[in-house]
Amino acid sequence: MGGSQQQSPVLLARIAEKKAELANLKDLQALSGGLADQMQMLADKLSTLSNGTEAAKLPQPKEEEDSEKKAEDEPPLPQTLVRIPTQHAPAVIEQANAATAED
Repeated sequence: MGGSQQQSPVLLARIAEKKAELANLKDLQALSGGLADQMQMLADKLSTLSNGTEAAKLPQPKEEEDSEKKAEDEPPLPQTLVRIPTQHAPAVIEQANAATAED
């Protein structure tokens, strides 16, 4: 019987931990339910917003219409090239130079 008396405080502490964990999980469930509702409302509003903007076209000033017509008449521009410097650029340059020197 001495063993069961020693386990009793341990079991009570474990039960208290589990009750606290259950309370936290219930809070989390309530918060996530509220968040899901808010996300659904936001999705509905975005759907309404996108549907409303597709149907309406705002009048443009004459200058913008002319520039758009000119842009349509011109050939399309080439794809934009973006160069991003890297920390390994010197090593890459050395490799490229070595490869061209071998050729």
